[in-house]
Amino acid sequence: MKDQPLSPQPRDIDGNPVTPGLPMAMLAEITHRCPLACPYCSNPIELTRAQGEMPAEDWARVFREAADLGVLQVHISGGEPGVRRDLAEIVASARDAGLYVNLITSGIGITRDRLEELDRAGVDHVQLSLQGIRPDMADRISGHPGSWDKKMGFAAWVTEIGFPLTINAVVHRQNLERLPDMIELAETLGARRIEVATVQFHGWADLNRKALMPTREQAVFARQIVNESRIRLRGRMVIDYVPADHHAIYPKACMGGWGSTGLNVSPDGTVLPCHAAPSIKWMKFENVRERSLSDIWHLSDAFNAFRGTEWMPEPCHSCERKTVDFGGCRCQAMAIAGDARATDPVCSKSPLHAGLVEQADADATGDVAEFIYRRLKK
Repeated sequence: MKDQPLSPQPRDIDGNPVTPGLPMAMLAEITHRCPLACPYCSNPIELTRAQGEMPAEDWARVFREAADLGVLQVHISGGEPGVRRDLAEIVASARDAGLYVNLITSGIGITRDRLEELDRAGVDHVQLSLQGIRPDMADRISGHPGSWDKKMGFAAWVTEIGFPLTINAVVHRQNLERLPDMIELAETLGARRIEVATVQFHGWADLNRKALMPTREQAVFARQIVNESRIRLRGRMVIDYVPADHHAIYPKACMGGWGSTGLNVSPDGTVLPCHAAPSIKWMKFENVRERSLSDIWHLSDAFNAFRGTEWMPEPCHSCERKTVDFGGCRCQAMAIAGDARATDPVCSKSPLHAGLVEQADADATGDVAEFIYRRLKK
């Protein structure tokens, strides 16, 4: 029965109906197009082409519906949102809806004049991705020669215009030893926040496990550096940290709990509980072109599937952590256990945990594989 949809009525462990809360944030992936080819990209392997993207007027309606639903902030992302010629129009419609607008960008292809246009349109905050702390490393990981210089120029413009800046640093086997330098670079660039995100093995990253999987020693090192840097930079820069899943004892609460605090809208309008959810092939995901965002959030099978606790198997069902990590990542359970309802194998209580650790150690200590770069298939 694992390939059948779950009941649209979520319930708790005692069988009582669960009423979903309201989302605080929405990720608006307005395009999958991107000048970079990062091998850890969380976008799906089958990327949406330009002709499948929602037009600006549809995004304006989605933003209004999001605000009515309770969303407070929108993260405009991709791909690279700068490839959309109508980006300023999309930003303006989000601000008109009353949303706080965070632009998540590689900085590639956005000129100083255009960044000033986005400022006038209503961007509140800029989040810039970094692939390394040296030109050679950044260009090799991004698959884009010259990316480092362009990013440094873009970061300078962000500071000059006055945007608050977050640096997004995805860390993995090939750059984790430079984490102290990444944090120092974020300080130098005037960032108010850095997100140190250990690569999550979905999308393109799953194809690059042997190139990206950090070692257990690297995971310990990263935790130590983050803890020390948080103390040193308290009051000056916030450090958010996404640890290495495969070297953990307990899983993290995926998206803060499935369908609990946020939602993603794909370039074609498909609404998802998380970016990797389409890997659960038996699920049907509604499209905001055909159904209101409120209906999708409250009533769709996909969003209700893993709300509450009644759906949980053992050992989750009787675990004291069931309302802390909510059984972990459903997409990871699907990928490793072959069943989205299973306990996340990252959890030490899962019968599959030992095998996951063994495979992670093998991936992390074997020969470093060549990158499989993210490319739009023809």
